[in-house]
Amino acid sequence: MPFCEVVKEDVGPETTLNNAAIKIFYRTYGHGPIKALLIIGLAGTHESWGPQIMGLTGTDKPNDDDDDDGGIVSDDSGIEVCAFDNRGMGRSSVPTHKSEYTTTIMANDSISLLDHLGWKKAHIIGHSMGAMIACKLAAMAPERVLSLALLNVTGGGFECFPKLDRKSLSIAIRFLKAKTPEQRAAVDLDTHYSKDYLEESVGTNTRRAILYQQYVKGISETGMQSKYGFDGQINACWLHKITKVEIELIRSAGFLVSVIHGRHDVIAQICYARRLAQRLYPVARMVDLHGGHLVSHERTEEVLLLIKLCSS
Repeated sequence: MPFCEVVKEDVGPETTLNNAAIKIFYRTYGHGPIKALLIIGLAGTHESWGPQIMGLTGTDKPNDDDDDDGGIVSDDSGIEVCAFDNRGMGRSSVPTHKSEYTTTIMANDSISLLDHLGWKKAHIIGHSMGAMIACKLAAMAPERVLSLALLNVTGGGFECFPKLDRKSLSIAIRFLKAKTPEQRAAVDLDTHYSKDYLEESVGTNTRRAILYQQYVKGISETGMQSKYGFDGQINACWLHKITKVEIELIRSAGFLVSVIHGRHDVIAQICYARRLAQRLYPVARMVDLHGGHLVSHERTEEVLLLIKLCSS
């Protein structure tokens, strides 16, 4: 299995880390000179990028399976994508102290992964918490970024809170109480997708019924996120902040930024995404689409087109 070891994490005076190695599990897909790094959000794994991986590379088969078919097929005009599990989730290491999770530390994980892959530059695509991490990466190492796509992004601290209404409060309570894959799958659907998308008919079933089975299977295979991982990633979101200096570093770097958001997102409030796009003007554009927190799944083709336009 492919892992990247982050041996030393010297990322700033706010951390109290030791030098113990952190292992980041990753997978690459497709082949070609164009590189794209996908950074997933809270409690997600690399598999959450399935529609984008297929749309960008034309395959969902990881490159570490290539040996089964006799080697790599080169493509001088293609794209290679890397998706990975953030620390605290999936097959990556799960540090036990909350101080070992900040968006700066996790951006350093991403930069270490770029180094491990030998990628000098890449298109950086982040979702939710992953978009916060992507912002930090772009400010820390703007010379490594070809373009920046921020999906369903929000700010740190109180900006992480969803809009306080009966629906979001009910979802939050159900999320915290979920102890089984079935309970988690049910609340994840309401968290990730708009209601009308879930209730659409697909053959003889609703999309909700189909996705529910897929989610239960996926969560059962990867396992529920540990308390250490969940608390740590929540800590990273809570402490996240993009300073004026970091905004200017991104604005002056010469790459384009796409801020893409679902209008019916019950997790990341769209007003904060618009605010970030305004702060990054004129290099950023804001695009809102009909969809929820996983607008990249609801509106896959539109999101892929926007990502490709940003990176062209």
